[in-house]
Amino acid sequence: MSVTEAPLLARKGDFPGLTSASGDAWHYLDSAATAQKPQAVIDAMTRALGVDYATVHRGVYARSAEMTLAYEAARRTVAAFVGGREDELVFTRGATEAINLVAATWGDVNIGAGDRILLSQLEHHSNIVPWQMLAERKGAAIDICPITGDGRIDLDAAEAMLTPAHKLVALAHVSNVLGSVLDVERAVKLAHSVGAKILIDGCQAVPRLPVDVAALGCDFYAFSAHKLYGPTAIGALWARGEILGDMPPYQGGGAMIDKVSFDGTTYAPPPQRFEAGTPAITEAVAFAAACDYVSAIGLDAIHAHETALVAQMRDALGRMNDVTLFGPEDAAGIVSFLIDGIHPHDLGTILDEENVAIRAGHHCAQPLMEHLGVPATARASFGLYSDEADVAALIRGIERTKRIFG
Repeated sequence: MSVTEAPLLARKGDFPGLTSASGDAWHYLDSAATAQKPQAVIDAMTRALGVDYATVHRGVYARSAEMTLAYEAARRTVAAFVGGREDELVFTRGATEAINLVAATWGDVNIGAGDRILLSQLEHHSNIVPWQMLAERKGAAIDICPITGDGRIDLDAAEAMLTPAHKLVALAHVSNVLGSVLDVERAVKLAHSVGAKILIDGCQAVPRLPVDVAALGCDFYAFSAHKLYGPTAIGALWARGEILGDMPPYQGGGAMIDKVSFDGTTYAPPPQRFEAGTPAITEAVAFAAACDYVSAIGLDAIHAHETALVAQMRDALGRMNDVTLFGPEDAAGIVSFLIDGIHPHDLGTILDEENVAIRAGHHCAQPLMEHLGVPATARASFGLYSDEADVAALIRGIERTKRIFG
């Protein structure tokens, strides 16, 4: 056992999902898709659904008032987790909706015919398709920044590509396929140097790296709860206060209004302006519980733990002459690879028989797959609960798969 692993191995018992139906250990290596949930998060959501449950923002009775306080306290907790203020944080259905919200509101006002948007080759579909839809509506153009040989967004190329016509730059903080980490501060400076705003997709970063949006200097930061050991169906958009204040509403309905009449409607200030209807109350409470759980462990410790496991796995796979590894050596928590003559889907199926769960496919990054010249990869991704036994189980499963395929 490595020194970096020791304090986190004690946390494995916090995650009831890490046991198979037969009671054996389940080697879960798909945390980049969605993370397992600690009992503290499950308990927080159960309580919010049960003895604490009531609607928010409307009821005059005591429990509604208490739940409203809990919901807004959750907003403060999630905002603070990424270094933001509570009035800058909008709860969404996930990072995908957060990005769509920016495209549909800020983008609709600020992007016009002839304007340009800069993305990169490694983006998740959620950070590509909303901008394509916006560009088609507005007559704008999209430029694609290449990646380096080891799978990082090439910021030297971005610097050469950016012009005053660029109004937005949208990049992933950590690649969900390659685990490569963006130099966000440099990317921000490059975007701002030509007057562009910059959105960062932080889905893979917030569970693995300390994030401080104020220090990074970005304009928008999108992330989800379920990759951060929290529930599905909720995420967040952080946006700089002065930008958020100028954005029009995203959807209409209850809770996002100031006053409604048939002669016209006025809207609530942010963030409520962007949260139409009854919100995801219990999910928000559990989201905050996940932030508290991770904060108590410390993201520096989590990152060091995952870095050690990535190094161990890359070393073991690198010793196999029929394996191709993708991404940089210092990938954050993610290892993508291919085995000669074995499709990733076949590998994933056989590994499942060994109680090992990985992701196999294009990982919602088809343009990146095309760039890499492969239809799919096998992806193993770690969480704070991962350990050396998970790596060993994967390697055993790969050896068995090779024997099966001859």
